[in-house]
Formats: sequence, C-alpha cells, structure tokens
Amino acid sequence: MAMRTPNFDAATIEPHRRFLDALLERGQLQESGKFTDGSGGAYVILAESLDAAREIAFTDPVHTSGSSELTVYEWEIAVSA
Repeated sequence: MAMRTPNFDAATIEPHRRFLDALLERGQLQESGKFTDGSGGAYVILAESLDAAREIAFTDPVHTSGSSELTVYEWEIAVSA
C-alpha cells in the first residue's frame, strides 16, 4: 500500500507507472490501482516471500523519492468452496 506523504511530487507518477509496467512484464504484478480519494494506491506483488516483496516494493520511485510511504503486507487469498 502506498500512501502519499506531505513531500509528494507529481513528477514521480510516470516513473512509478514504468516501475509497475516492468513488474507486470516480469509476471510479478497481480493488480494495481489508486484510491479514489487521491491519498495513494495499492498493488499486489507476486513474490517468493514477504522479504522478497519488500525488496521489490522499496525500489518503487514513489518510495525512493519520499513521495509515498509504503507498507507491505503478506496476503493469503481465501479459496471459496
């Protein structure tokens, strides 16, 4: 989950989109989207572990620039019977 900080810079949006496109091309991005209130967004990374997901997410330009604060959660998909 990426939440905008007071230091948010709109110039990071395009590098962030390129980052997500690269993840998608490598088969590491399940889905992504922005929050309708403009506070940030979320994306689902496919990774071997929580640590691996953090390594990937923390290279996101919105994070490295200080524009957004990232929180990475491990998520288990529930399977319906």
